[in-house]
Amino acid sequence: MTYQRFEDLPVWKEAIGLAEKIYALTGDKAFGPQHSLRDQLERAAVSVSNNVAEGFERGTTSELLAFLYIARGSAGEVRSMLCLLERLARFTHLKSEISNLKSIAESCSRQLRAWAANLQESPIAGQRRLTQASRRNSEQQQRADAFTRKLKENFKPAPFPNPPKPESKI
Repeated sequence: MTYQRFEDLPVWKEAIGLAEKIYALTGDKAFGPQHSLRDQLERAAVSVSNNVAEGFERGTTSELLAFLYIARGSAGEVRSMLCLLERLARFTHLKSEISNLKSIAESCSRQLRAWAANLQESPIAGQRRLTQASRRNSEQQQRADAFTRKLKENFKPAPFPNPPKPESKI
């Protein structure tokens, strides 16, 4: 599937949802005296979706990869700060929400890792470097791959007949 807008990317949707939930969490009174922790957590959460968006809009695979790794780092930063919150007594009443947010951040990280791995295997250098000729070649290769898969699915070799058993001489 090809996405035309970053807003349609499943990982961006999950990352922006993570940021929304982080902002809801940091609205709790326990964050009142913790201005720097709240600010850093919010910034890291927003950084995940922002870096996915910026990388997507850049137009080259290498730039997208760089921003996906930055986004993944930000997801890790969010998880690390949530781990800290779990250890601080003043946030005990938020334990369930914190645990849920850690799972969402980890899911974002896994999706980003998988996407980056897939991109590293891609022969296309990115939309900005995609010419008519490279588009045609890519489409032709995709058709050839689909045809080969179809052949393999439909071709079932005939079984070999059992060889005759040698007669025994007694």
